[in-house]
Amino acid sequence: MIDPATAFSLAGLLAIAGWAGLVVATFVKALRPYAWPAATVVIPALLGVAYVLLIQEGMRAADGGGFGSIAEVRALFANDAALAAGWLHYLAFDLFVGAWIAREGPRAAVPGLLLIPCFALTFLFGPAGLLLFLILRMAFNRRANPESE
Repeated sequence: MIDPATAFSLAGLLAIAGWAGLVVATFVKALRPYAWPAATVVIPALLGVAYVLLIQEGMRAADGGGFGSIAEVRALFANDAALAAGWLHYLAFDLFVGAWIAREGPRAAVPGLLLIPCFALTFLFGPAGLLLFLILRMAFNRRANPESE
């Protein structure tokens, strides 16, 4: 069994390390071969292992909890193990999306300074950061390829 409070704390530190690596690698190209795999594979995989352990415990212990209705989700997340698993789920997927933004941004000619708000929004509000990046990518791709209009 993994302690939910410990997993929550350690996962937060891991995620912040991954995000910091993405930000620094945005401006220091020599770090990209290290930061991108860490943020895309290593850290999300570690969070995934902890997630699996926590969600198993949470599903066993959650009385009436599940994913079939909002009431079941509320009951599930009343359990600390399931709640921590839910948080790790967000951390892993948001970081994975952030790493994709970090790789795709230069390909789409989005300036590094404009990627920083995408990273912040993705870390804090997931889909809002992805949406901002998709808008920027579309705008900068059109500038780079005006004949595509």
